[in-house]
Amino acid sequence: MTSFHSATIDGNQIFYREAGPKPAPHILLLHGFPTSSHMFRNLIPRLADRFHVVAPDLPGFGFSDAPDRKKYRYTFEQLAKTIDNFTQAIGLDHYAIYVFDYGAPVGLRLALAHPERITAIVSQNGNAYEEGLSQGWNPIQKYWQEPTPKNRAALRDFLTPEATKSQYLHGVQDEKLVAPEAYTIDSALLARPSNEEIQLDLFLDYASNVALYPKFQEYFRAKRPPLLVVWGKNDPFFLPSGADAFRRDNPNAEVHLYDTGHFALETHQVEIADTIREFLNRTVAAQASAA
Repeated sequence: MTSFHSATIDGNQIFYREAGPKPAPHILLLHGFPTSSHMFRNLIPRLADRFHVVAPDLPGFGFSDAPDRKKYRYTFEQLAKTIDNFTQAIGLDHYAIYVFDYGAPVGLRLALAHPERITAIVSQNGNAYEEGLSQGWNPIQKYWQEPTPKNRAALRDFLTPEATKSQYLHGVQDEKLVAPEAYTIDSALLARPSNEEIQLDLFLDYASNVALYPKFQEYFRAKRPPLLVVWGKNDPFFLPSGADAFRRDNPNAEVHLYDTGHFALETHQVEIADTIREFLNRTVAAQASAA
């Protein structure tokens, strides 16, 4: 059964979902934009019989605190530091990471900082290659190149309820499989006071993730962590070529494409959960048993 907690990290409350036996191998689930750990609500029970699963909300997302921008820098480096401190606070010494969207640059920063802690990586539409960026990024890339008030204001369209709903439904074959509360909750939390500015800060800082892609790729080549890629191939932001690119640096990477969109767990939770279980049982759980 999933339980709900909050940990105080550097003076801020970090909300997280937790399930499974604590002595079991750990899995850290890292969500993306514009969602929260709520996206893992159906995946967690499918893994928790064999694994200890933890899914935090990033600062500014979900039910975690959204500290004032004057006191907390909304950069991916800072998000990664907060989650690093979170993992240590709750006793995760070694763990697999499931990275999605924003969760990818956060999780891969953890891997660069502490490669010895990472037992495996599952990337679900978590990009680490420039060829994975679609033309949907053009307005954001324009803001990186010219961080003017006009270009910042143009990105507010990404924060509307209509845009959030579209992220969930684009590329989905059967929209009836997508729970409407998912995009409704995301939209409500995005509408909190000052949250739009937080999200615009992160849009700007996403350029720092692209700058780190070569280091992420070097990590894949040098460390060769067990790597599973499960990807909604109709994602309007992260292209299937970004999924296939993982094999270039880690030939042992296992890549699975699904006929769905960005939020692949909404429609393919059973298939993805089964694939993850088989992969982690063969890699992480097997290593733990051998030890």
